[in-house]
Order: sequence, then C-alpha cells, then structure tokens
Amino acid sequence: MSVPQPRVEPVTRATLTSTLVAAVVDMISEQGLTPGMKIGPQRELAARFGVAVPTMREALRRLEGLGILSFKHGSGIYVGENFDRSVLPNAVAPRADRQQLIELTEARVVIEPAIAGQAAAVRAPGGLALLEEHLADARRCLELNDDRLWKVNIDLHRAIGATAGNRIIEEVLDSILLIHAEEQRQILVLHGDPDADHAEHEEIVRLITAGRVKEVSELMRRHLIDVVGAISTPDP
Repeated sequence: MSVPQPRVEPVTRATLTSTLVAAVVDMISEQGLTPGMKIGPQRELAARFGVAVPTMREALRRLEGLGILSFKHGSGIYVGENFDRSVLPNAVAPRADRQQLIELTEARVVIEPAIAGQAAAVRAPGGLALLEEHLADARRCLELNDDRLWKVNIDLHRAIGATAGNRIIEEVLDSILLIHAEEQRQILVLHGDPDADHAEHEEIVRLITAGRVKEVSELMRRHLIDVVGAISTPDP
C-alpha cells in the first residue's frame, strides 16, 4: 500500500518575495534598528538571504512602497517612518470620486467624535502641544491666505489622535485622514468656509484641553457633518 505524500506547495516568485519581505522586517527588529537608521546594501542582503539581487530588490521595493524602507540615491537604504506602525494608509489607492469621499467623511463622523472624547479624557501632553502648534499655524495661514491651510487642518485632526494616548487609535485616524487628502482639499476649497472651520477647531482644542468629553464629542460630530455637506455640494 502506498503511503500518501504530503502536498508541497510550489515556491513561486511571489511567495519568495513575501517571505523575504517578512525576513527583512524581522532582521530590522532583531537588530534594534529604528526609522532613519541605515540597513545593508542590496547585494549584501541578497547574500545574507541566499537569493538573487533582482529578487532581493523586488522585496525591498515592496517595503519601500509601504514606507517601511526608504531609498536615498547615492546614500543607501534606510528604515522608513512607517516601520513601527501597525496600521498603514494605502499609498496606491486610486483617485476617489465624490461618493467615495462622502462615504469616507461619513466614516469619520462615526469614528472621530469618540476619538475626540478620548483625547479630552486622556489629554496626552505631547498631543496637546501639537494641537496648540497646529492651531497657531492654521491661524497664520488664514491671515496670510496660505494654501497650506488644508494640510495644517488635517495635521490638527491627526494631533487629536495623538492626544488620545493610544497608538493604534492614532494610526487608524492617521490612515483615514491621509487617504484621498488631495481630493478632499479640492472640494473644500470650492465649498468650505475656512473662517468657520478654524473657529470650530479652536473650540474643539479648547474643549479637549479642558477635559470636556461629551461637549467635544458632540462638537466634532457636528463639525464633520458640515464637512459631509460641503463635499456633497455640486460644483458651480
């Protein structure tokens, strides 16, 4: 009687690349490397893992696309700023249409009020400092009619996540805010009210700083519902 043989899955190039991606991440962790620190050159890494240089390069480029590695021309390969993250934004998401932006902002209506309440309850000092910094920067942008205002406002919302004192909450909010940011900017430029927006941001920061959990949650909900309304408005 023949003995059944265990099924062996074929090792494809895609499987090998995925294995290398995980191996490089493990190597970085084991060596205690942090964002901004240099790792070995491609040929050295290929020899270490026993693969051809093109295969190694493919794995490294995949990690670069995730922001886990950073290639600097003429300098080398470095640990990227996303290495320590548990939640990553989609760096290659296709351009969103208006309905997708509405759904994205409706998701924010569900998520961000609770995060704002958590921020008011915890009031992590580093996050509070960021809130004041971004609020002051936004005020300057308004006074100077600076196009950076939309980005500063996104950074202010991201800082609310940092004030909540939970790294996963911060990363989830960060990912939501960064996805389709440019499309959101274009629509809000047409339909938003920068002065009213800034006034609400000032009040949100004040309530978080004062630890007013319920009030800031409700204000954030109304604030984002207004954003949904702005995005839903047809272009002139």
